[in-house]
Amino acid sequence: MFDVIVVLAALGLLIFLAFRGITLILLAPGVAMLAALGTGGLPLLAGYTQVFMARTGDFIVAFFPLFLLGAIFGKLMDDSGCARSIAQSVSARLGAERAIVSIVLCCTVLTYGGVSAFVVAFAIFPVAAALFRTADIPKRLIPGAVALGAFSFTMSALPGTPAIQNAIPMPFFGTTAFAAPGLGIIAAVIMFALGIAWLNRRAAWARAQGEGYGAHADSLPAADVVLREHALGKGFDLNELQETGTNVETLPPFALAVLPVLAVIVTNFAFVQFVVPAMDTSYLADPLFGETTIERVRGVWAVIVALLLAILLLIVTNWRRLTDLRESLDKGADASVLPIFNTASLVGFGAVIAALPVFDRISEAVLSIGGSNPLVSVSASVATLSAMTGSASGGMTIALDALGSTFVELAQASGVSLEAMHRVTALASGTLDVLPHSGAVITLLTVCQISHRDSYLDIFVVSMLGPIVSLVAVILIASLFGSF
Repeated sequence: MFDVIVVLAALGLLIFLAFRGITLILLAPGVAMLAALGTGGLPLLAGYTQVFMARTGDFIVAFFPLFLLGAIFGKLMDDSGCARSIAQSVSARLGAERAIVSIVLCCTVLTYGGVSAFVVAFAIFPVAAALFRTADIPKRLIPGAVALGAFSFTMSALPGTPAIQNAIPMPFFGTTAFAAPGLGIIAAVIMFALGIAWLNRRAAWARAQGEGYGAHADSLPAADVVLREHALGKGFDLNELQETGTNVETLPPFALAVLPVLAVIVTNFAFVQFVVPAMDTSYLADPLFGETTIERVRGVWAVIVALLLAILLLIVTNWRRLTDLRESLDKGADASVLPIFNTASLVGFGAVIAALPVFDRISEAVLSIGGSNPLVSVSASVATLSAMTGSASGGMTIALDALGSTFVELAQASGVSLEAMHRVTALASGTLDVLPHSGAVITLLTVCQISHRDSYLDIFVVSMLGPIVSLVAVILIASLFGSF
C-alpha cells in the first residue's frame, strides 16, 4: 500500500508543479526518479538512462515527423493568411449573432485540416474577440468556444483527423486514422450538440442578467483590425486604410485558403485506401526496418504524406504572401520541438512508473474496472493516465506502451473490433486531459487573457463532460452492435 501512495504522491506532485509552470522536460524525469527512489523498485541511474530516456526517445522517433510537419503546416497556414481567411469567411457568412457557432466551426475546419490547436487559438482569438464584442456576448465564453472546436471532437472523434491523438493508437492496433468512422461521427455529433447547447445557454443566461462582453482591452495585431471589421461586415475601404497608414494584408480567398485543409483529409484517405494496397511492403519484415508490418505503419505514413503534400500546396498557392518562406519554415520547425519533448517526457515518466513492481497491482485494478469488456478497460486506463499527466497523447501512450498487447488480446478474446478499440482509446484520451494543470488549457486561457476562475467551467463542460457522455455512448453502441 505504501508503494501505491508514493506513486500517487509523485503524480500529484507532477500535476502541482506543472500547474505552477515548471517545464515538463525537467519535471518529468525528476518526479519519476523520486517515485523510483521512494518505492525502491528501480535503480536510479539505470531507470533514468535505460527506461526513462529509452521510452522518451522511442516516442520521438515514432512521432516526430507528425509534430514537425504539423507545426510547419500550421505556421504556413498562419503566415499565408489562410487561417484568418477561413475564420473571416465563416464568421462573415454566419454573422455576429451566431458568434459562438462561428468560432466553433472555424476551429473545427482548421484543426480537422491538421492545424495545431495551439496555432488555432492564436489565429482565432482576434476574430472571436471582435464577434463576441459586437454580439455583446461575455468574453469569458471565448475559451469554451475555442476548446469545443479544437480540443474535443476534431481531436479524437472525427474519422481521418490528423491529430496526434488519433495517430498514436494506429501502430498498436494496426488501424488507420479512419478507424470506426460511424462510431466517431456519433461521438462528434454528441460532443458538438452538447457543447453548443451549453454555450448558447450560458450566453442566454448572461444576456438575461444584463452581462455583456465586458470592459476588456484586447490586444489585436494591426493586420487583424482589417480582418475584424470585414468579419463583422463593416466594409472598410482598404485604400483609405492604406492612406492612413494602417497595416493591411491581402488574405487569400476562402476557396484557396481551405484547399490545403481538404488536401490533408483527401490525401490521408486515398493513401490508405488506394496507395498502400498497391504497394509491395514485404521488405518491412527485414530487421533493417524493425521487422514490422504495413498495418503498424500505414496510418503514420498516410498522415506524413498528407501533411507534406498540403505544405507544398500551401507554398505554391501562396508564394507571394509568404514573404519570408525560410523564416516560416524555420519557426514552424522550431515550434515542433518543445511540444514533442514535453509529451515524450511524460511518456518517459509513465515508462518509469510502469517499470515499478507496484504498477502490476495498479494495472490489475484498472483492468478489473472493465471486467470482460476491453472497451471499458482501455477507457479507464487511458482516461486515468491522461488526467494524471494533463496530456491526452501522453496518457494514451503510457497506457498503450504498458498494456497495449493486453488490450489487443482482450479484444480478440472477446470478439471486439480493433477499430472500435482505436476509436474508444482516442475518445478516452480526450476526456480527463483538460484538468486545470493541462498545458492546453493554460495556453488557451493565456491567449484569451482570461483566468481559470472566469472560463474554466465552460472548458470543463465542453471538453470533458461532453466527451465523457460521447465515450459512454460509443462504448454501449460498440458493445451491442460492433464497430462500423
